[in-house]
Amino acid sequence: MNWPSVGVVIPTRDRPALLRRAVQAVLSQEYAGPLRVIVVYDGTPPDTTLARDGCRPVLVARNTRTPGLAGARNTGILALDTDLVAFCDDDDVWLPGKLAAQVTALLEHDAELVTCAIEVQFEDRLTPRLAGTDTIRLPHLLRSRMVMLHSSTFVIRRPLLTSEDTGIGLVAEDAPGSQNEDWDLLLRAAKRRPITHVDQPLVRVLWGRTSLFAHRYDTKIESLTWMLKRHPEIGRCRHGAARVYGQLACWHAAKGDRWNAAKWAGRALRTRWREPRAAIALAAATGMINVESVLTALHRRGHGI
Repeated sequence: MNWPSVGVVIPTRDRPALLRRAVQAVLSQEYAGPLRVIVVYDGTPPDTTLARDGCRPVLVARNTRTPGLAGARNTGILALDTDLVAFCDDDDVWLPGKLAAQVTALLEHDAELVTCAIEVQFEDRLTPRLAGTDTIRLPHLLRSRMVMLHSSTFVIRRPLLTSEDTGIGLVAEDAPGSQNEDWDLLLRAAKRRPITHVDQPLVRVLWGRTSLFAHRYDTKIESLTWMLKRHPEIGRCRHGAARVYGQLACWHAAKGDRWNAAKWAGRALRTRWREPRAAIALAAATGMINVESVLTALHRRGHGI
């Protein structure tokens, strides 16, 4: 079997120990085809000691595009010449068999983009997050973000990323704070054709204080508003719209903006009266609970707001 070449883009910023762990997990994959890694430093000087030659080279680069995660990913995509591109965040770990399973699925289904399930690591607890299906369609992603379709699971045909006219296009660099750029990419891909999914937890995703976005509530709010404008279909999906409105309510409550928390919570409840995030936001706005405490409890179960 002629296995396609794979280039793995790992954006990084100020996490050297986690980065080395991520790189090693990629290089340790039992994959019969050509494999290379490009580490893209965003806003920090590149560590050239990571670079290596050989049958599985590691390239080190600096983000030459828009500062942030999206620009770093695109820098890596455009620097590669491989058949496929895969993403891995610098604080995540590919588990054994991940790449071979996904490339096999891609070839068998002639897919454009393949994802896999994850296991969430929060403190000392691991929680698998499965999709319950091997095919992801647009309605799935409008109804739910489907957190198990993490960017560190993406394997995509590279020509589709580099072509704006006939393909999916690059990662959206105008995404505020480079947040929700992965959901945006999934939606764009699903509008073309179904996404193939390997429903096994083959990536370990680290949640907690290592996240660069943990307390950036304004950015969370701005990125969700950007998504609603960019993909108006979300607003036409009752469950999906209520979920996003509830998230907006929670992030406004977390930053102490009671008026907007109540406004978005009301909108969520009018859209779907059983939306739980609206209740969380209203309770937080009145001081009964703390959004961060709720988020920590949810993280322990492998879930988020």
